[in-house]
Amino acid sequence: MTVLVVSGTGTEVGKTVATAAVAAVAVADGRSVAVLKPAQTGLAPGERGDAEEAVRLSGAAAWHELARYPEPLAPATAARRAGLPPVRPADVAETAEKLATEYDLVLVEGAGGLLVRLDDDGGTLADVAGMLSARVLVVAPAGLGTLNATELTTRELGRRGLTPAGVLVGTWPARPGLAARCNVTDLPTVTGVPLVGAVPEGAGGWPPAVFRAGARKWLAPELGGTWRVEALPWADE
Repeated sequence: MTVLVVSGTGTEVGKTVATAAVAAVAVADGRSVAVLKPAQTGLAPGERGDAEEAVRLSGAAAWHELARYPEPLAPATAARRAGLPPVRPADVAETAEKLATEYDLVLVEGAGGLLVRLDDDGGTLADVAGMLSARVLVVAPAGLGTLNATELTTRELGRRGLTPAGVLVGTWPARPGLAARCNVTDLPTVTGVPLVGAVPEGAGGWPPAVFRAGARKWLAPELGGTWRVEALPWADE
């Protein structure tokens, strides 16, 4: 695995922290890692973006952004409203391929969900993954509503002939409710894709050293970790 695309089922599902966890485990295993964020929205110049945050938490070697837009909107809309050039999937793929010649692992973190538009021609993160023939890690929330969005995302990957790297719960609560506990069983059932980890709620706010020390326990062996579903904290404990 040289390039891994990280997509959410929507916004605010824990993609950046999940990306950082994957990077932290790879770094601990002696691999050089770069994090690529094709389009960062909702931040002004100088503010720390998702890719930089993933590097701060994980200790990865480098981060890259191709574009930044001030309004917190889909990249195509944010670019149009700002009067700035959009990010094209071909440019993202070309950058990822170049980084892959310099680093052992390149993590491409999307904006929102798989089909969020990067440009007004309809280019998406799914197109980027197709150009790279890269596997896609799907980051999903734990609770109510996640089954539909996650199944739609994995179905679209299958329709395009893309391979999921698994479904990762981006934020697992310390005291999960009934829906979250049921979803541990239901997510693999409805998607046909294995659950490959869960990041504890609030982990993104931990000191980097603590984050890195814990990351391997949050990821399944498919991602270099030691996570087992049985190790999840449950509401009745």
